[in-house]
Amino acid sequence: MSRPRTQNVTTDAGEARITWVPATTAPRLVLAVSHGAGGGIEARDLRALAAALPAHGVTVALVEQPWRVAGKKVAPAPKTLDTGWRGLWPALAAPGLPVVAGGRSAGARVACRTATELGAAAVLALSFPLHPPGKPEKSRADELLGTGVPTLVVQGGNDPFGRPEEFPPGAFELAEVPYGDHGFAVPKKSGLTEAQAMEILTAAVTGWLTSLG
Repeated sequence: MSRPRTQNVTTDAGEARITWVPATTAPRLVLAVSHGAGGGIEARDLRALAAALPAHGVTVALVEQPWRVAGKKVAPAPKTLDTGWRGLWPALAAPGLPVVAGGRSAGARVACRTATELGAAAVLALSFPLHPPGKPEKSRADELLGTGVPTLVVQGGNDPFGRPEEFPPGAFELAEVPYGDHGFAVPKKSGLTEAQAMEILTAAVTGWLTSLG
């Protein structure tokens, strides 16, 4: 992995932080990814992308929302998350490259809701929480279907927030990590290792980003 650097950014929701992992070949785009409501940028999928993508000309920006930087344990309301993301966007766009907005879980929802408004080139939705566990009637599909830009969903096969087969048809691509839960952990009995699961995920994202041109 290339040497990361951190940048603090003041937003209307508080102080946020970007950990930049620069492309190791000629940079062609920035992938900005934020964490979910229950964790930070140490999530296995975000770490895997930060390790794999710089060699493909992708600068990865790992975004920590203000509530995480402040040390709080519970994420604020979606509107506040969107405010923090909007405040970060000028810093993400500063390198002058196309920016793919992304995130896992709650971070994916933020990227979907704000993509068109902020001028994102595309959206990467990791573990998109299609509905609360056990409540498929409370669908959030409208957020995903309303991005207005090329969108890739990477979903665990056993994600209680929405298995791949539960997603409605729409103008997005869907890649599955077999047996994965909401955090892309895979059970030992599956025969799939965590490393193999992350290879599936990073290969899907790398191929999709390449297809964007």
